[in-house]
Amino acid sequence: MKIPDALWAELIVERLQIEDCIHSGWIMEAIPQSRELARELLAMGIIPKHVVVLFAPDIVLIERNLGKRVDVSTGEVYHTTFDWPTEDYIRQRLKVPHGISEVETARRILKYHQDYPGILQSFGSCMKLINADQPCADVFAQVFTHVQAPPRTLAPFSPRILLCGPPGSGKSMQASLLSRKYGIINVCCGQLLKEAVADETKLGELIKPYFDSGWPVADNIVVKMLSERLNRLDCHIRGWVLHGFPRDEDQAKLMQRANINPNRVFFLHITPESILERLCYRMLDPVTGERYHTLYQPAASKEASERLLIHPRDLEEAVKLKVDAYLRIAEGLETVFEDAIFINGDQDPQTVFEYIESYIVNPRPTTLGFPLQMA
Repeated sequence: MKIPDALWAELIVERLQIEDCIHSGWIMEAIPQSRELARELLAMGIIPKHVVVLFAPDIVLIERNLGKRVDVSTGEVYHTTFDWPTEDYIRQRLKVPHGISEVETARRILKYHQDYPGILQSFGSCMKLINADQPCADVFAQVFTHVQAPPRTLAPFSPRILLCGPPGSGKSMQASLLSRKYGIINVCCGQLLKEAVADETKLGELIKPYFDSGWPVADNIVVKMLSERLNRLDCHIRGWVLHGFPRDEDQAKLMQRANINPNRVFFLHITPESILERLCYRMLDPVTGERYHTLYQPAASKEASERLLIHPRDLEEAVKLKVDAYLRIAEGLETVFEDAIFINGDQDPQTVFEYIESYIVNPRPTTLGFPLQMA
């Protein structure tokens, strides 16, 4: 009985989310074997950096397969031509494995030829074809060279960007600028939560009690919601920029276990004094809904200025509490993202944007293991 592709994909994703795969990387052999499974894996966010396809003439493949022998005691595989054991007692234990007859092998090769074009279409951009009809050492050298090469990137057309920083550092504005210029999907975690509740989705029903009580939404619910959004087709094609999550080290690690892996992480640094200046002078016109800033964007008329209100979350005491909370967890959060880029966010927004843009458009420079910092 054939295992459904969707179930295969779930099993593979579950294995790749274990900590050893997250930190050490992974290599899959002979997976996927069909276009359908390849698409299932891509839809679930499993996007390999390198795909190697070994090819050889059918007659060579058949001859290689017919020469296989298995040690029934150890399970080791030998070959009558390329890897024949010198010990007589091992040779006496060798058996012909099941299913390698010429007819069986030819049938499997034919099935591969039928499925290969679909797999090629799925992974074509990062696929490397290598002739396997040559000495093993030569094949390995070519594979190793390919794997060592930097993976092809489609940035700025499909980047996965994470913006981190304290309240008032300008994450929302930079995400908006990136989205407008490059068509990247702007994913605001807080906005997603509100939309899920408003649309009365299944996740929204789980989120609503947290909203009603004023408690933070459980991390596992937030990550599930983010995973669903970032795995939609528009995010795969156009890329995404995420802000508002993670807020601490535990959330960042939970995000990694869910296979949400940004390829560019930016930390916007800004002094507490500048944060207070940016946030505590924000005002709202209750009549028009327009937002103003006493220093940077005052109301045009005296009448409008007199009716402006300040949101309770922008009161100095509330802002200080949020800033203090961020500073307590910032160091731990930064350690999770070893390749993060640190940018001085206490500058003109367009200047900050140009710094971010340069690291999206251009290849990452060599940093000798040290974090990148921009003045």
